[in-house]
Amino acid sequence: MEYKHLSRLVYLAAGLFISIWFVHQVIDVLLLIFFAIVITIVLNAPVTRLQQKGMSRTVASLIVFFGMLVMFALIGWMVVPKMITQVKLLITNLPSYLSTLNARLTEWIGSHSDDSGTAAPISPGASQISSLINQVGQYSLNLFSNVLLVIFFFCLVAYMLINPRPLLQLYLSWFPEQKQERASEAFAYASTMTIGWMWSNVVAGLIRAVIVWIFLYFMGIPGVWVWAGVTFFAELIPKIGFYIMAVPPILIAFTVSPTLGLWTAGFYIVLDEIIGDFLIPRIRSKTMKIHPVSLLIMLLLMTAAFGVMGAFIATPLAAFIKAHYEIFFEKKKEMAAYDRNIDRMLTRK
Repeated sequence: MEYKHLSRLVYLAAGLFISIWFVHQVIDVLLLIFFAIVITIVLNAPVTRLQQKGMSRTVASLIVFFGMLVMFALIGWMVVPKMITQVKLLITNLPSYLSTLNARLTEWIGSHSDDSGTAAPISPGASQISSLINQVGQYSLNLFSNVLLVIFFFCLVAYMLINPRPLLQLYLSWFPEQKQERASEAFAYASTMTIGWMWSNVVAGLIRAVIVWIFLYFMGIPGVWVWAGVTFFAELIPKIGFYIMAVPPILIAFTVSPTLGLWTAGFYIVLDEIIGDFLIPRIRSKTMKIHPVSLLIMLLLMTAAFGVMGAFIATPLAAFIKAHYEIFFEKKKEMAAYDRNIDRMLTRK
């Protein structure tokens, strides 16, 4: 009897170990599938509108899906060639930018050094940059697998968009029958937040990208198309995306002129205050009601665990967690009672 009990424990431990190992091996695929679900939820909104006008689900899905692909192709045809050209120029001129920045920093540090008047030179890292470029060239063979991954992603979105009912049925089957109504309510709530998050990112990212392009172009900062494109996609990463889009052009502006670098830094700060604190909250106010601290914590956790893909899905994942928590676990309570308790916590009385 004890032998059978011990055998079951061994089998259970082995099964748990294999499951953890398998999840670890396919975690990138699981994240990609979740991101595909997010895109499908966003595209489902216009599909359902077309259905309400009498169009079949399949036709409406194909119109929306291929409309999205045409839009991406048009943007790529207009923007990508210019971005590739400017990326090549930036890579070619990167050692020069680093040398200039090194000279300016050395001069600034030298003017603030000790009585000896010496300052340690800062290595421009030109050899490291050259080595990095050579390593990037060695990974060019991965292009084919990346193309297949993109095709898989869009096929997944298309299949889920055309026929989502079996997948939604599978989702509901995870819950007991008496809780399936709550599960559908939570999913609908999370979908509303996800759609609001995506469209607010598109609107705010497009506005930021256009303003950044205009400013950098007239200021004569190299790589305007690159920085405008980075600005558009950086909006998908809350808060931290600002530093991703702002730091590289600011550093390059400093290599041109310290005054230009200060103007560029001030421009990005003002732009982030206007877009991030004024425009986006008003766009998201009716859909996403998640505290910024919650988003930052989720962003840091997902980025630390899964890298860039984790950063992209952090906000929609927070929306799903919030929706299911509120529907299943949060007890309904009058706001007046919350306010009284919060006031007591703040005033310590």
